[in-house]
Amino acid sequence: MTSMLRHPASIAARRTFVDGVFRPATIRIADGTISGIGRFTDQADVVVDDAHVLIPGLVDSHVHFNEPGRTSWEGFATGTAAAAAGGVTTVVDMPLNSLPVTTSPAALAAKREAAAGQLATDLAYWGGAVPENLGSLGELLDAGVVGVKGFMAPSGIDEFGHLSGAQIEAALSELALRDGLFIAHAEFEEFLTEAAGPVFTDFVASRPPEAEIAAVRVVVEAARRTGARAHIVHVSAAGALDLVRQAKADGVRLTIETCPHYLTLDADAVPDGEGRYKCCPPVRGRANQDALWDGVLDGTIDAIVSDHSPATADLKNVSDLGVAWGGISGVQTGLASVWTEARRRGIDLERILPLFTTGPAAIVRLSRGEIVREAPAHLAVFDPDAEYTLGADDLHYRNRLSPWVGTPLRGAIRETYLHGERVYTRDEGVLARSGREVFPHEQAQLSGYVELGTGIASS
Repeated sequence: MTSMLRHPASIAARRTFVDGVFRPATIRIADGTISGIGRFTDQADVVVDDAHVLIPGLVDSHVHFNEPGRTSWEGFATGTAAAAAGGVTTVVDMPLNSLPVTTSPAALAAKREAAAGQLATDLAYWGGAVPENLGSLGELLDAGVVGVKGFMAPSGIDEFGHLSGAQIEAALSELALRDGLFIAHAEFEEFLTEAAGPVFTDFVASRPPEAEIAAVRVVVEAARRTGARAHIVHVSAAGALDLVRQAKADGVRLTIETCPHYLTLDADAVPDGEGRYKCCPPVRGRANQDALWDGVLDGTIDAIVSDHSPATADLKNVSDLGVAWGGISGVQTGLASVWTEARRRGIDLERILPLFTTGPAAIVRLSRGEIVREAPAHLAVFDPDAEYTLGADDLHYRNRLSPWVGTPLRGAIRETYLHGERVYTRDEGVLARSGREVFPHEQAQLSGYVELGTGIASS
Protein backbone atom coordinates (compact mmCIF):
# COMPACT_ATOMS: atom_id res chain seq x y z
CA MET A 1 0.00 0.00 0.00
CA THR A 2 1.20 3.51 -0.67
CA SER A 3 -1.09 5.16 1.86
CA MET A 4 -2.86 4.43 5.12
CA LEU A 5 -5.63 6.99 4.70
CA ARG A 6 -8.77 6.08 6.62
CA HIS A 7 -11.06 7.69 4.00
CA PRO A 8 -9.31 7.43 0.63
CA ALA A 9 -10.91 9.05 -2.41
CA SER A 10 -9.47 6.39 -4.70
CA ILE A 11 -8.16 2.83 -4.48
CA ALA A 12 -6.27 1.21 -7.35
CA ALA A 13 -5.28 -2.40 -7.95
CA ARG A 14 -3.89 -4.26 -10.92
CA ARG A 15 -6.25 -7.10 -10.06
CA THR A 16 -9.70 -5.74 -9.21
CA PHE A 17 -12.76 -8.00 -9.32
CA VAL A 18 -15.14 -6.17 -11.66
CA ASP A 19 -17.84 -7.77 -13.81
CA GLY A 20 -16.75 -11.25 -12.80
CA VAL A 21 -13.10 -10.96 -13.77
CA PHE A 22 -9.90 -9.53 -12.37
CA ARG A 23 -8.59 -6.50 -14.26
CA PRO A 24 -6.60 -3.32 -13.57
CA ALA A 25 -8.84 -0.56 -12.22
CA THR A 26 -9.05 2.50 -10.02
CA ILE A 27 -12.12 2.78 -7.80
CA ARG A 28 -13.19 6.36 -7.04
CA ILE A 29 -15.11 6.97 -3.82
CA ALA A 30 -17.32 9.89 -2.79
CA ASP A 31 -19.57 10.07 0.28
CA GLY A 32 -19.07 6.38 0.99
CA THR A 33 -20.22 5.33 -2.47
CA ILE A 34 -18.39 4.14 -5.56
CA SER A 35 -18.52 7.20 -7.80
CA GLY A 36 -16.61 5.72 -10.72
CA ILE A 37 -14.38 2.95 -12.03
CA GLY A 38 -11.45 4.00 -14.19
CA ARG A 39 -8.14 2.83 -15.50
CA PHE A 40 -5.45 1.77 -13.08
CA THR A 41 -3.18 4.55 -11.85
CA ASP A 42 -0.37 4.41 -9.34
CA GLN A 43 -1.35 7.93 -8.25
CA ALA A 44 -4.45 6.76 -6.39
CA ASP A 45 -4.76 7.47 -2.66
CA VAL A 46 -4.32 3.75 -2.01
CA VAL A 47 -2.46 1.46 -4.40
CA VAL A 48 -2.87 -2.22 -3.65
CA ASP A 49 0.27 -4.34 -3.67
CA ASP A 50 0.55 -6.34 -6.88
CA ALA A 51 0.52 -9.60 -4.90
CA HIS A 52 -2.94 -8.80 -3.56
CA VAL A 53 -6.39 -8.44 -5.13
CA LEU A 54 -9.19 -5.94 -4.57
CA ILE A 55 -12.56 -7.61 -4.14
CA PRO A 56 -16.07 -6.51 -3.16
CA GLY A 57 -16.89 -6.72 0.52
CA LEU A 58 -18.41 -10.12 1.23
CA VAL A 59 -22.02 -10.67 2.26
CA ASP A 60 -22.76 -13.25 4.97
CA SER A 61 -26.51 -13.71 5.15
CA HIS A 62 -26.41 -16.34 7.90
CA VAL A 63 -24.90 -15.38 11.26
CA HIS A 64 -26.02 -15.84 14.86
CA PHE A 65 -24.65 -12.98 16.96
CA ASN A 66 -26.97 -13.90 19.87
CA GLU A 67 -27.45 -10.40 21.25
CA PRO A 68 -29.36 -9.46 23.35
CA GLY A 69 -29.68 -12.29 25.82
CA ARG A 70 -26.79 -14.63 25.02
CA THR A 71 -24.01 -12.11 24.52
CA SER A 72 -21.60 -14.41 26.37
CA TRP A 73 -21.84 -16.63 23.28
CA GLU A 74 -21.02 -13.80 20.86
CA GLY A 75 -22.37 -10.27 20.40
CA PHE A 76 -22.50 -7.52 17.80
CA ALA A 77 -19.13 -6.04 18.81
CA THR A 78 -17.12 -9.25 18.54
CA GLY A 79 -19.22 -10.78 15.77
CA THR A 80 -18.91 -7.84 13.40
CA ALA A 81 -15.21 -7.47 14.24
CA ALA A 82 -14.67 -11.07 13.18
CA ALA A 83 -16.74 -10.48 10.05
CA ALA A 84 -14.64 -7.46 9.06
CA ALA A 85 -11.49 -9.52 9.63
CA GLY A 86 -12.89 -12.03 7.16
CA GLY A 87 -13.60 -9.40 4.52
CA VAL A 88 -17.33 -9.42 5.25
CA THR A 89 -18.97 -5.99 5.11
CA THR A 90 -22.66 -6.95 5.40
CA VAL A 91 -24.13 -9.56 7.73
CA VAL A 92 -27.71 -10.68 8.23
CA ASP A 93 -28.42 -11.77 11.80
CA MET A 94 -30.64 -14.76 12.52
CA PRO A 95 -33.69 -14.52 14.82
CA LEU A 96 -32.16 -16.96 17.32
CA ASN A 97 -30.26 -17.53 19.61
CA SER A 98 -30.92 -14.11 21.07
CA LEU A 99 -33.35 -13.43 23.90
CA PRO A 100 -35.96 -12.45 22.97
CA VAL A 101 -36.04 -14.34 19.69
CA THR A 102 -36.92 -12.06 16.78
CA THR A 103 -40.49 -13.16 16.20
CA SER A 104 -42.22 -9.80 16.76
CA PRO A 105 -41.57 -6.14 15.95
CA ALA A 106 -40.92 -5.51 19.67
CA ALA A 107 -38.21 -8.17 19.72
CA LEU A 108 -36.64 -6.67 16.59
CA ALA A 109 -36.61 -3.27 18.30
CA ALA A 110 -34.75 -4.82 21.26
CA LYS A 111 -32.15 -6.31 18.92
CA ARG A 112 -31.73 -2.99 17.11
CA GLU A 113 -31.19 -1.20 20.40
CA ALA A 114 -28.54 -3.75 21.39
CA ALA A 115 -26.69 -3.30 18.09
CA ALA A 116 -26.43 0.49 18.28
CA GLY A 117 -22.85 1.77 18.26
CA GLN A 118 -21.25 -1.67 18.12
CA LEU A 119 -21.11 -2.44 14.39
CA ALA A 120 -17.89 -2.89 12.44
CA THR A 121 -19.96 -4.00 9.42
CA ASP A 122 -23.40 -3.24 8.05
CA LEU A 123 -26.25 -5.29 9.51
CA ALA A 124 -29.62 -6.55 8.33
CA TYR A 125 -32.05 -8.78 10.20
CA TRP A 126 -34.00 -11.99 9.74
CA GLY A 127 -37.29 -12.53 11.51
CA GLY A 128 -38.59 -15.84 12.79
CA ALA A 129 -41.64 -17.94 11.98
CA VAL A 130 -42.89 -20.01 14.92
CA PRO A 131 -46.30 -21.59 15.58
CA GLU A 132 -47.35 -18.65 17.76
CA ASN A 133 -46.84 -15.88 15.16
CA LEU A 134 -48.25 -17.46 12.01
CA GLY A 135 -50.76 -15.04 10.51
CA SER A 136 -48.75 -11.99 11.56
CA LEU A 137 -45.52 -12.47 9.61
CA GLY A 138 -46.32 -9.35 7.60
CA GLU A 139 -45.75 -7.29 10.73
CA LEU A 140 -42.15 -8.48 10.79
CA LEU A 141 -41.71 -7.58 7.12
CA ASP A 142 -43.11 -4.13 7.82
CA ALA A 143 -40.66 -3.75 10.71
CA GLY A 144 -37.74 -4.28 8.33
CA VAL A 145 -36.61 -7.92 8.28
CA VAL A 146 -35.35 -9.37 4.99
CA GLY A 147 -37.41 -12.55 5.46
CA VAL A 148 -38.45 -15.07 8.08
CA LYS A 149 -36.91 -18.36 9.18
CA GLY A 150 -38.65 -21.50 10.29
CA PHE A 151 -37.35 -24.82 11.62
CA MET A 152 -38.68 -28.21 10.60
CA ALA A 153 -37.11 -29.94 13.63
CA PRO A 154 -36.36 -28.69 17.16
CA SER A 155 -34.09 -25.65 16.99
CA GLY A 156 -32.18 -26.39 20.18
CA ILE A 157 -33.68 -23.27 21.77
CA ASP A 158 -36.89 -23.64 23.75
CA GLU A 159 -38.01 -20.13 22.80
CA PHE A 160 -38.06 -20.93 19.06
CA GLY A 161 -40.48 -23.73 18.24
CA HIS A 162 -40.48 -25.65 14.98
CA LEU A 163 -43.18 -25.88 12.33
CA SER A 164 -45.08 -28.82 10.93
CA GLY A 165 -45.37 -29.38 7.20
CA ALA A 166 -48.83 -27.80 7.22
CA GLN A 167 -47.52 -24.78 9.10
CA ILE A 168 -44.66 -24.42 6.59
CA GLU A 169 -47.25 -24.17 3.83
CA ALA A 170 -49.31 -21.69 5.86
CA ALA A 171 -46.24 -19.49 6.34
CA LEU A 172 -45.42 -19.63 2.62
CA SER A 173 -49.02 -18.79 1.69
CA GLU A 174 -48.96 -15.80 4.00
CA LEU A 175 -45.62 -14.58 2.69
CA ALA A 176 -46.61 -15.06 -0.95
CA LEU A 177 -49.15 -12.26 -0.54
CA ARG A 178 -46.28 -9.90 0.26
CA ASP A 179 -43.58 -11.46 -1.94
CA GLY A 180 -41.78 -12.19 1.32
CA LEU A 181 -39.00 -14.75 1.68
CA PHE A 182 -39.25 -17.89 3.81
CA ILE A 183 -36.03 -19.63 4.78
CA ALA A 184 -36.06 -23.16 6.13
CA HIS A 185 -33.86 -25.24 8.37
CA ALA A 186 -34.69 -28.39 6.45
CA GLU A 187 -34.45 -31.47 8.63
CA PHE A 188 -37.44 -33.60 9.62
CA GLU A 189 -37.60 -34.69 13.25
CA GLU A 190 -38.93 -38.15 12.52
CA PHE A 191 -35.69 -39.09 10.74
CA LEU A 192 -33.46 -37.99 13.63
CA THR A 193 -32.24 -40.21 16.45
CA GLU A 194 -30.60 -39.48 19.76
CA ALA A 195 -26.81 -39.19 19.62
CA ALA A 196 -24.60 -39.90 22.61
CA GLY A 197 -20.93 -40.45 23.21
CA PRO A 198 -17.75 -39.14 21.61
CA VAL A 199 -17.74 -40.93 18.22
CA PHE A 200 -18.24 -38.32 15.52
CA THR A 201 -19.54 -40.70 12.87
CA ASP A 202 -22.21 -41.88 15.34
CA PHE A 203 -23.39 -38.30 15.63
CA VAL A 204 -23.44 -37.93 11.84
CA ALA A 205 -25.51 -41.10 11.54
CA SER A 206 -28.07 -39.66 13.97
CA ARG A 207 -28.93 -36.95 11.41
CA PRO A 208 -29.02 -38.85 8.11
CA PRO A 209 -29.28 -37.24 4.65
CA GLU A 210 -32.86 -38.52 4.39
CA ALA A 211 -33.89 -36.04 7.10
CA GLU A 212 -32.76 -33.19 4.88
CA ILE A 213 -33.95 -34.57 1.57
CA ALA A 214 -37.47 -35.21 2.82
CA ALA A 215 -37.70 -31.73 4.35
CA VAL A 216 -36.39 -30.04 1.20
CA ARG A 217 -39.02 -31.89 -0.80
CA VAL A 218 -41.79 -30.52 1.44
CA VAL A 219 -40.51 -26.95 1.08
CA VAL A 220 -40.18 -27.30 -2.69
CA GLU A 221 -43.73 -28.56 -3.09
CA ALA A 222 -45.15 -25.89 -0.77
CA ALA A 223 -43.31 -23.20 -2.73
CA ARG A 224 -44.57 -24.71 -5.97
CA ARG A 225 -48.20 -24.58 -4.79
CA THR A 226 -48.08 -21.13 -3.19
CA GLY A 227 -45.76 -19.29 -5.59
CA ALA A 228 -43.78 -17.99 -2.61
CA ARG A 229 -40.06 -17.39 -2.48
CA ALA A 230 -38.28 -20.10 -0.48
CA HIS A 231 -34.67 -20.60 0.54
CA ILE A 232 -33.00 -23.63 2.12
CA VAL A 233 -30.27 -22.79 4.61
CA HIS A 234 -27.04 -24.75 5.25
CA VAL A 235 -27.56 -27.58 2.78
CA SER A 236 -25.26 -30.43 3.78
CA ALA A 237 -26.82 -33.44 2.04
CA ALA A 238 -25.79 -33.51 -1.60
CA GLY A 239 -28.63 -35.92 -2.25
CA ALA A 240 -31.00 -32.94 -2.11
CA LEU A 241 -29.35 -31.20 -5.06
CA ASP A 242 -31.23 -33.04 -7.80
CA LEU A 243 -34.51 -32.04 -6.16
CA VAL A 244 -33.33 -28.45 -6.20
CA ARG A 245 -32.16 -28.63 -9.82
CA GLN A 246 -35.54 -29.93 -10.93
CA ALA A 247 -37.44 -27.35 -8.89
CA LYS A 248 -35.43 -24.52 -10.40
CA ALA A 249 -35.94 -25.91 -13.90
CA ASP A 250 -39.68 -25.97 -13.18
CA GLY A 251 -39.65 -22.29 -12.18
CA VAL A 252 -40.11 -22.81 -8.45
CA ARG A 253 -38.80 -19.71 -6.67
CA LEU A 254 -36.11 -21.52 -4.75
CA THR A 255 -32.57 -20.73 -3.65
CA ILE A 256 -30.14 -22.67 -1.48
CA GLU A 257 -26.93 -22.08 0.42
CA THR A 258 -24.17 -24.24 1.79
CA CYS A 259 -21.42 -23.47 4.28
CA PRO A 260 -17.62 -23.58 4.43
CA HIS A 261 -17.61 -26.50 6.87
CA TYR A 262 -19.52 -28.70 4.45
CA LEU A 263 -17.11 -27.85 1.63
CA THR A 264 -13.89 -28.27 3.59
CA LEU A 265 -14.31 -30.73 6.48
CA ASP A 266 -14.51 -34.51 6.08
CA ALA A 267 -16.55 -36.39 8.69
CA ASP A 268 -14.28 -39.40 8.47
CA ALA A 269 -11.27 -37.25 9.41
CA VAL A 270 -12.91 -35.42 12.32
CA PRO A 271 -11.42 -36.51 15.66
CA ASP A 272 -13.81 -38.06 18.16
CA GLY A 273 -14.90 -36.11 21.22
CA GLU A 274 -14.40 -32.69 19.57
CA GLY A 275 -17.52 -30.60 20.04
CA ARG A 276 -16.13 -27.75 17.95
CA TYR A 277 -16.91 -29.80 14.82
CA LYS A 278 -20.54 -30.43 15.74
CA CYS A 279 -23.27 -28.68 13.75
CA CYS A 280 -26.78 -29.49 12.56
CA PRO A 281 -27.12 -30.75 9.89
CA PRO A 282 -23.73 -32.41 10.28
CA VAL A 283 -20.52 -32.37 8.32
CA ARG A 284 -20.58 -35.46 6.08
CA GLY A 285 -18.07 -37.58 4.16
CA ARG A 286 -15.76 -36.84 1.25
CA ALA A 287 -18.00 -38.22 -1.52
CA ASN A 288 -20.84 -36.02 -0.30
CA GLN A 289 -18.46 -33.05 -0.22
CA ASP A 290 -17.39 -33.71 -3.81
CA ALA A 291 -21.03 -33.64 -4.90
CA LEU A 292 -21.59 -30.36 -3.05
CA TRP A 293 -18.67 -28.88 -4.97
CA ASP A 294 -20.37 -30.02 -8.18
CA GLY A 295 -23.40 -28.02 -7.02
CA VAL A 296 -21.20 -24.98 -6.45
CA LEU A 297 -19.68 -25.19 -9.90
CA ASP A 298 -22.89 -25.85 -11.83
CA GLY A 299 -24.83 -23.05 -10.14
CA THR A 300 -27.28 -25.19 -8.17
CA ILE A 301 -25.92 -23.70 -4.93
CA ASP A 302 -26.55 -19.95 -4.87
CA ALA A 303 -24.45 -18.85 -1.90
CA ILE A 304 -21.74 -19.88 0.54
CA VAL A 305 -22.37 -18.41 3.99
CA SER A 306 -20.99 -19.19 7.41
CA ASP A 307 -23.94 -20.16 9.61
CA HIS A 308 -21.73 -18.66 12.33
CA SER A 309 -23.26 -20.22 15.45
CA PRO A 310 -20.94 -19.83 18.43
CA ALA A 311 -21.31 -20.84 22.05
CA THR A 312 -19.25 -20.71 25.21
CA ALA A 313 -16.42 -23.16 25.80
CA ASP A 314 -18.36 -25.06 28.45
CA LEU A 315 -21.06 -25.81 25.86
CA LYS A 316 -18.72 -26.62 22.96
CA ASN A 317 -15.76 -28.37 24.58
CA VAL A 318 -17.82 -31.40 25.53
CA SER A 319 -16.68 -34.86 24.50
CA ASP A 320 -20.23 -36.26 24.49
CA LEU A 321 -21.48 -35.10 21.09
CA GLY A 322 -25.07 -35.64 22.11
CA VAL A 323 -24.64 -32.86 24.67
CA ALA A 324 -22.25 -30.39 22.96
CA TRP A 325 -23.79 -27.30 21.39
CA GLY A 326 -24.36 -27.79 17.67
CA GLY A 327 -22.88 -24.83 15.85
CA ILE A 328 -19.67 -23.83 14.09
CA SER A 329 -17.98 -20.44 14.27
CA GLY A 330 -16.93 -19.40 10.78
CA VAL A 331 -17.75 -15.79 9.89
CA GLN A 332 -14.06 -14.82 9.97
CA THR A 333 -12.64 -17.81 8.10
CA GLY A 334 -15.21 -18.51 5.39
CA LEU A 335 -13.35 -17.21 2.36
CA ALA A 336 -9.94 -18.45 3.47
CA SER A 337 -11.13 -21.98 4.28
CA VAL A 338 -13.11 -22.36 1.05
CA TRP A 339 -10.35 -20.80 -1.06
CA THR A 340 -7.86 -23.25 0.48
CA GLU A 341 -10.01 -26.17 -0.66
CA ALA A 342 -10.92 -24.60 -4.01
CA ARG A 343 -7.26 -24.06 -4.78
CA ARG A 344 -6.50 -27.69 -3.91
CA ARG A 345 -9.20 -28.69 -6.41
CA GLY A 346 -7.84 -26.39 -9.13
CA ILE A 347 -10.79 -23.99 -8.96
CA ASP A 348 -10.12 -20.31 -9.67
CA LEU A 349 -10.93 -17.57 -7.20
CA GLU A 350 -13.26 -15.99 -9.77
CA ARG A 351 -15.51 -19.07 -9.61
CA ILE A 352 -16.16 -18.87 -5.88
CA LEU A 353 -16.25 -15.12 -5.20
CA PRO A 354 -19.82 -14.60 -6.49
CA LEU A 355 -21.10 -17.14 -3.97
CA PHE A 356 -19.69 -14.98 -1.17
CA THR A 357 -20.90 -11.67 -2.64
CA THR A 358 -23.67 -11.27 -5.21
CA GLY A 359 -25.17 -14.67 -4.40
CA PRO A 360 -26.19 -14.00 -0.80
CA ALA A 361 -26.92 -10.34 -1.61
CA ALA A 362 -29.46 -11.33 -4.25
CA ILE A 363 -31.18 -13.78 -1.92
CA VAL A 364 -31.90 -10.99 0.57
CA ARG A 365 -32.40 -8.37 -2.15
CA LEU A 366 -29.71 -5.99 -0.96
CA SER A 367 -27.50 -4.03 -3.36
CA ARG A 368 -24.21 -5.40 -2.07
CA GLY A 369 -21.34 -7.55 -3.23
CA GLU A 370 -20.35 -5.79 -6.45
CA ILE A 371 -17.85 -3.14 -7.46
CA VAL A 372 -20.21 -1.02 -9.52
CA ARG A 373 -20.95 2.67 -9.73
CA GLU A 374 -23.34 3.98 -7.04
CA ALA A 375 -22.93 0.90 -4.87
CA PRO A 376 -21.67 1.27 -1.29
CA ALA A 377 -17.87 1.41 -1.29
CA HIS A 378 -17.53 -1.93 0.47
CA LEU A 379 -14.17 -3.41 -0.49
CA ALA A 380 -11.56 -5.83 0.79
CA VAL A 381 -7.92 -6.40 -0.02
CA PHE A 382 -7.21 -10.15 -0.21
CA ASP A 383 -3.85 -11.89 -0.36
CA PRO A 384 -4.66 -15.15 -2.18
CA ASP A 385 -1.16 -16.59 -1.69
CA ALA A 386 -0.77 -16.02 2.05
CA GLU A 387 0.08 -19.25 3.89
CA TYR A 388 -0.37 -19.64 7.63
CA THR A 389 -1.68 -21.96 10.29
CA LEU A 390 -4.75 -20.50 11.96
CA GLY A 391 -4.29 -19.87 15.67
CA ALA A 392 -6.93 -19.15 18.28
CA ASP A 393 -5.32 -15.76 18.90
CA ASP A 394 -6.04 -14.83 15.26
CA LEU A 395 -9.78 -14.98 15.89
CA HIS A 396 -11.92 -12.00 16.90
CA TYR A 397 -14.78 -14.12 18.28
CA ARG A 398 -15.84 -13.72 21.89
CA ASN A 399 -15.14 -17.44 22.26
CA ARG A 400 -12.15 -18.31 20.12
CA LEU A 401 -13.28 -21.75 19.09
CA SER A 402 -13.06 -22.96 15.50
CA PRO A 403 -12.62 -26.29 13.73
CA TRP A 404 -9.95 -24.60 11.60
CA VAL A 405 -7.65 -23.70 14.52
CA GLY A 406 -4.40 -25.53 13.87
CA THR A 407 -5.21 -25.91 10.16
CA PRO A 408 -2.95 -24.58 7.38
CA LEU A 409 -4.90 -22.03 5.32
CA ARG A 410 -4.29 -20.11 2.12
CA GLY A 411 -5.54 -16.55 1.68
CA ALA A 412 -5.83 -13.67 4.12
CA ILE A 413 -7.77 -10.42 4.26
CA ARG A 414 -5.33 -7.52 4.57
CA GLU A 415 -7.79 -4.61 4.72
CA THR A 416 -11.53 -4.05 4.77
CA TYR A 417 -13.33 -0.86 3.72
CA LEU A 418 -16.88 -0.02 4.79
CA HIS A 419 -18.62 2.85 2.99
CA GLY A 420 -15.17 3.87 1.81
CA GLU A 421 -13.64 3.91 5.30
CA ARG A 422 -10.80 1.60 6.24
CA VAL A 423 -12.33 -0.26 9.20
CA TYR A 424 -9.93 -3.19 9.53
CA THR A 425 -6.34 -4.11 8.81
CA ARG A 426 -4.66 -7.41 9.56
CA ASP A 427 -1.91 -5.61 11.46
CA GLU A 428 -4.08 -3.23 13.51
CA GLY A 429 -7.40 -5.01 13.85
CA VAL A 430 -10.71 -3.12 13.88
CA LEU A 431 -10.29 0.62 13.42
CA ALA A 432 -13.88 1.89 13.46
CA ARG A 433 -17.44 1.00 14.48
CA SER A 434 -19.21 2.80 11.64
CA GLY A 435 -21.50 0.02 10.46
CA ARG A 436 -25.10 0.81 9.55
CA GLU A 437 -28.38 -1.02 9.64
CA VAL A 438 -29.78 -2.05 6.25
CA PHE A 439 -33.45 -2.54 5.46
CA PRO A 440 -35.10 -3.94 2.33
CA HIS A 441 -37.38 -0.94 1.83
CA GLU A 442 -34.29 1.21 1.41
CA GLN A 443 -33.42 -0.92 -1.63
CA ALA A 444 -36.88 -0.70 -3.16
CA GLN A 445 -35.84 1.86 -5.76
CA LEU A 446 -33.25 -0.53 -7.20
CA SER A 447 -34.18 -2.50 -10.30
CA GLY A 448 -32.68 -4.96 -12.71
CA TYR A 449 -31.62 -7.66 -10.24
CA VAL A 450 -31.98 -11.26 -11.34
CA GLU A 451 -33.98 -13.45 -9.01
CA LEU A 452 -31.77 -16.41 -8.18
CA GLY A 453 -33.11 -19.86 -8.70
CA THR A 454 -35.38 -19.06 -11.63
CA GLY A 455 -33.55 -16.68 -13.94
CA ILE A 456 -36.51 -14.30 -13.72
CA ALA A 457 -35.48 -10.69 -14.20
CA SER A 458 -37.27 -8.25 -11.88
CA SER A 459 -38.41 -4.86 -13.05
